[in-house]
Amino acid sequence: MTQTTSYQQQDFEPIVVADIGGTNARFAVVTHYCQQTYQFEIQYQTTYPSAEFQSFESALNRYIEQLPIIKPTRASLAVAGPIKSQQVYLTNLGWHFGIAELKKQMRFDELAVINDFAAFAYAAPYLDAEQNLMIKSGQPEPDANIAVMGPGTGFGAACLARDINGSAVMSCEAGHINLAPVTALDRQLLHALRANLQHVSIESVFSGPGIARLYRAMAEVKGHTPMDLNAEQISQLAAECEVCDATLTHFCDWMGSVAGDLALTFGALGGVYIGGGILPRMTERLSSSRFIERFTEKGLMSQYVGQIPVTLVVQDNIPLIGAAACLHERRT
Repeated sequence: MTQTTSYQQQDFEPIVVADIGGTNARFAVVTHYCQQTYQFEIQYQTTYPSAEFQSFESALNRYIEQLPIIKPTRASLAVAGPIKSQQVYLTNLGWHFGIAELKKQMRFDELAVINDFAAFAYAAPYLDAEQNLMIKSGQPEPDANIAVMGPGTGFGAACLARDINGSAVMSCEAGHINLAPVTALDRQLLHALRANLQHVSIESVFSGPGIARLYRAMAEVKGHTPMDLNAEQISQLAAECEVCDATLTHFCDWMGSVAGDLALTFGALGGVYIGGGILPRMTERLSSSRFIERFTEKGLMSQYVGQIPVTLVVQDNIPLIGAAACLHERRT
């Protein structure tokens, strides 16, 4: 188990935190929180291959049994799966558990279970600016709403809604709203995409599988015969393949319009944070693209979105930080 560097400490009841995905189950204990730095101290990190376990409960039991400290009485879990009626489903693994039943079985006094992008939203105020990349500068309003989003296996988004009465995280299914074209090329690509998709959503393009769809559409628009490529192969061939290069550049350009739309939807005057598994590997291309221009091209609301900063989050442990923040903020 690995440990992080200590921060200045205050009285804090430890929290078992977890980041549960289709490939790995990552656990840790948040042992302290420093008010001066807004940093949680994360210790005893362990990652297990999810496929090694028949259930989430068995993975959690394994972790707790190996802890060299007294078992914490609080836990918070970030899961890459739907949560409905206090039931959690990780369909890729065949895992399913009830939140109330797990709390009783594990004898936790407090237990929170949130999806991974809700965890991202909870984590946003606690991120370290020095560890992340400012894509667009701006003037964030203190205590205003924050939007988080990002393409990965799918497309996720959430909002940290804040006002004088406090804050709350709004989860949503923004990845499944219609993808809107802005430029002539967008419209051509959308026409090509619709030939194979009844519903072209944001996730249809802004995801790992989406990059391959966008590549095939780009090849059609440019009059080329597409190769059978996945997202990784498209990235590898971008330096020598005109269509691959154009695909990745337009991915970043169009993402600017999507991010600006969601910033308006959430009223995200506190900032936009972009994560996921794809864009942190495309930082140079994103920075040199038309992302900022397209983010701010919103007609009458261009000045509104023009003041919103956009940060590309490359910092580690976002789901663990967010899981801890979810419980921590219940007591503050």
